[in-house]
Amino acid sequence: MTRDTSPKHGVPQHNRDAIIDRMTNEEIQQPSAFELIGGAAKLREMVDRFYDLMDLEPDFAGIRALHPSSLDGSRDKLYWFLSGWTGGPNLYIEQFGHPRLRARHLPYAIASGERDQWLRCMASAMQEVGVDEALKLRLMQSFSDTADWMRNKPE
Repeated sequence: MTRDTSPKHGVPQHNRDAIIDRMTNEEIQQPSAFELIGGAAKLREMVDRFYDLMDLEPDFAGIRALHPSSLDGSRDKLYWFLSGWTGGPNLYIEQFGHPRLRARHLPYAIASGERDQWLRCMASAMQEVGVDEALKLRLMQSFSDTADWMRNKPE
């Protein structure tokens, strides 16, 4: 098979094909959850609201008790982790390597109650900062699966 190299609009056929392939890939590439959330600033706002709620609301006292008195480090680590997890920069991995979520949470007694508090706190944070409802549902499914896997304490 011979390649059409006749210029059409000044571009050889094989170059036109490459341009069309690139355009098609860009068109079908879906935005990441990181982008859909609103990028770094919005993700940081969501994480900060999550920890504000944990600190303020009695309903989340169980999970608050699992954290150090200052939540600054926890805020940063969750933000860094979620950045990469949602398709943004891999900030956590760049600093600490693989997250090893279950291993990092084993020192903390996590049962269904703690799991459910974490999920309610995150759902409230996403709602309050205005995460799109469809995205919120998608994220909550993933959070739920992960949070369930973190359980390490018998009921």
